[in-house]
Amino acid sequence: MGRYEAVVELTTEEREELTRWSKSRTLPAGDVFKATLILALADGKSYSRIEEELNTSRPTVARWKARFEQGRIPGLEGRHKGSRPRKVTPAVQARLLKKTQQKPGDGSTHWSCRKMAAAVGLSPATVQRIWTKTKLKPHRLDRYMASNDPAFEQKAADIIALYMDPPQHAAVSCVDEKTAIQALDRLDPVLPLSPGRAERHGFEYYRHGTLSLYAALDVQTGIVHGKTAARHTSADFIGFLTEVVNRTPADQDIHIVLDNLSAHKTSAVADFLKENPHVRFHFTPTYSS
Repeated sequence: MGRYEAVVELTTEEREELTRWSKSRTLPAGDVFKATLILALADGKSYSRIEEELNTSRPTVARWKARFEQGRIPGLEGRHKGSRPRKVTPAVQARLLKKTQQKPGDGSTHWSCRKMAAAVGLSPATVQRIWTKTKLKPHRLDRYMASNDPAFEQKAADIIALYMDPPQHAAVSCVDEKTAIQALDRLDPVLPLSPGRAERHGFEYYRHGTLSLYAALDVQTGIVHGKTAARHTSADFIGFLTEVVNRTPADQDIHIVLDNLSAHKTSAVADFLKENPHVRFHFTPTYSS
């Protein structure tokens, strides 16, 4: 293979600087590539050999050679200045945040990035970035219930004390019910699972009416006693309370936490409490169960 004369001439300082670039492990890969390319040209290597060794193309070699001859080492720096820094003034952010707290004017339920971007004259990406920074989530919805019970503090203190400092040698249960549970039965047989196929249920079903579910949680043991009933009446509630009482030793006081359902406050329930003086109700504040 014949020898080639140096395609570019380097000063001692330039060669030292480019050699440092080519061996660096911290500089961008593009700078290392350009330094290696110029050193190869200075060593007299042909374009074909440089293409093969650096896995590049002839136009790339010619472009960086021309830039080096024109500007020397500063000419190897990239000419692309990058995108302009994104700047959103505090006033614009405040306007966006204020509008986010208002309902959209088109009757929709909440803002989207694109809808807000069109309303305030920003890009959807900018709107999303500001929402993320300020932890605003217009698509989320939480619900709350405010109690109007005038005895809220007294009832809450009574129940909290029951949990924090329960009476000694007493049973504490939380009682509640779920009404109108549909009792459904499938008309078609259930097909068991098989390799590559999940268990399958038929679409059609038969209604057996509705059921009510009563449950009592023993606060100390975590055991739940449950019962289903065809109806949801005061008599059904008393029947369930009787089961709870019968599961507890006769000499043990029973404290029951329950809500303000009308079926819990009938005259029949009052008679039940008179017959069982060791049972005491603790009603939760209204709308706070």
